[in-house]
Amino acid sequence: MTSSTLAVVAHGADDVRIEHVPVRPPGPDEAVIAVAYGGICGSDLHYWRHGAVGESVLRAPMVLGHEVVGTVVRAAADGTGPAAGTQVTVHPATREHTDVRFPDDRPNLSPGVRYLGSAARFPHTEGAFAREVVLPAAMLRALPDGLDLRVAALAEPAAVAWHAVAQAGDVRGKRVLVVGSGPIGALAVAVARRAGAAEIVAVDLHAKPREIATAVGATRTLDAADAEAVAAVDADVVIESSGNHRGLASAIAGATRGGTVVMVGLLPSGDQPVPIAHAITRELRLVGSFRFNDEIDEVITALADGTLAAGPVVTHTFPAARALEALAVAGDPAVSGKVLLAF
Repeated sequence: MTSSTLAVVAHGADDVRIEHVPVRPPGPDEAVIAVAYGGICGSDLHYWRHGAVGESVLRAPMVLGHEVVGTVVRAAADGTGPAAGTQVTVHPATREHTDVRFPDDRPNLSPGVRYLGSAARFPHTEGAFAREVVLPAAMLRALPDGLDLRVAALAEPAAVAWHAVAQAGDVRGKRVLVVGSGPIGALAVAVARRAGAAEIVAVDLHAKPREIATAVGATRTLDAADAEAVAAVDADVVIESSGNHRGLASAIAGATRGGTVVMVGLLPSGDQPVPIAHAITRELRLVGSFRFNDEIDEVITALADGTLAAGPVVTHTFPAARALEALAVAGDPAVSGKVLLAF
């Protein structure tokens, strides 16, 4: 194991650097991973652009990244987790004790969860955009033989989409509307298709995300600017993944009476101007969706057996040394889907 490694580090707003950081010695229940690819998430973009994600503000330099795949180069000394040489993806959450109440079967709702590459607490939880990282063995998920690592890099965001679709219940035979066709929205399209949705309508302001949504299973697409067309969809289930109040308004308008709207796009903190009266008079079911629990295991299987056709969501791969260029491309939905860094 090297004493330092190349990493992508956020120092503040508009200040991301590619630099060497120390590699700490692993604990007995930790493994050393040689990272192959890391997917750029919206949270990484926020730390780059604003030095914060909502109320999670950078107070010190932090390695970005939580969507990573790679190979175990040193297994955990206590014998837990995958053996050396195993290709893995990462479940980026770890739980810590909290006295705050939450359902035992929904650990994603625990305020005691730490997430890789998050400034929600101080000291920050370092991310995994580095050539070599030390991670708890419990985070690692062995990948099936033959699964392309670039596709496997979608496991974490696909688990977010999987959880969101599951929040709507059984979508088999139903009409599904996906508002916002960025990577999470496109993956929700792929998950809904696998789950047997009869019709999937994908909405976005840009042509590129609509093209990707079609490639992964949308039966038709709509320009988000065409409010009348979106409202006319009359969907049984709506997945709102745009993360802005206009998208949520479109989701409410496009849902059928008695339908379900799943809100997976994270809106800014504070009050939002949303037509809730419409949701009341149509008896819509508004459901939140936050991260995921163990769905990543089902996602890995579905990616490996080809039933979750998510490959087209990846549109660009950049070497880690060009991370700033990669961030700029990832931040332009008119030209990109999921952008990967190659380590």
